[in-house]
Amino acid sequence: MKRKIVFWLLATVFLAPVSFADAQQPTKIPRIGYLTVPSLSSNVARVEAFRQGLRELGYLEGKTIVIEWRSAEGKVERQGELAADLVRLRVDVIVTSGPTMTRSAKEATATIPIVMAQDTDPVGNGFVASLARPGGNVTGLSTLSPEISGKQLELLKEIVPKLSRVAVLANSSEPANAKTLKEIELAAGFFRVQLQPLNVIGPEDIETAFRAATKARADALLVLASAIVTDHRAKIVNLALRNRLPAIYVSSIWVDDGGLMSYGTSLTDLSRRAAVYVDKILKGTKPADLPVEQPIRFEFIVNLKAAKQIGLTIPPNVLVRADRVIK
Repeated sequence: MKRKIVFWLLATVFLAPVSFADAQQPTKIPRIGYLTVPSLSSNVARVEAFRQGLRELGYLEGKTIVIEWRSAEGKVERQGELAADLVRLRVDVIVTSGPTMTRSAKEATATIPIVMAQDTDPVGNGFVASLARPGGNVTGLSTLSPEISGKQLELLKEIVPKLSRVAVLANSSEPANAKTLKEIELAAGFFRVQLQPLNVIGPEDIETAFRAATKARADALLVLASAIVTDHRAKIVNLALRNRLPAIYVSSIWVDDGGLMSYGTSLTDLSRRAAVYVDKILKGTKPADLPVEQPIRFEFIVNLKAAKQIGLTIPPNVLVRADRVIK
């Protein structure tokens, strides 16, 4: 009996420090890298939506999770170094705000999970093998922009009945824009509208594009998704208004900044849902096993102030379909 008591006491003495040491080990705080080409200040709504998504899942930035924010401030050439920086930091997950950043992240690492907060064509861009079975280290959300562009053209036709020529602001360096333009061409044939593609690779191309649209007497403007145009949207919106050119954009942030109207996927909703992917990956699910999700929320926003400024009357049957009207 005495031998058992001595053994128990010795075990307690030796094991207690080990247990105490284990208890003192700090819990590893997950580190997330967030990559975006536009400045964070120009994407406040999407950034906050991502934060909100994390909060809804119980994560508190700076306490239970760390986010390494990396913005190229509109300078596309910086995206590679920013992606490499996050890889050096050995973040647990990289969240990308668009196709160009996803490509840079994918080129920088084949092991760190990558979550696309939005992508126009994940399969066509070569990021995933299929939507159902992504494979590799990339997964996330798709915006389905090519399919949406036809609806955008239809709305332009409804507010400009005599529509015959539409200028299309697009960045040829964005891989998905080529597919989007083909979708618009199909819709243009149906509506008997001629398209005028205008390439905007850098900010210096914006005013040149508008001069070309004015010279060709375009009746309206359609702006495709691009990091460059998003970061310079205030200038584009002002030029459209100054030239009295009815324009439709890809998201509500353009209308909030004074644009005429937008139709497309709710990017804030996608940003919030990106947090769900982060949570699942942090809990052990592999990106290859997480199907790419398509949008479930679309927004049609109309700005009557902008319509008045360019002397345009929005038909009642169009207004009644709007999710939000700025008066």
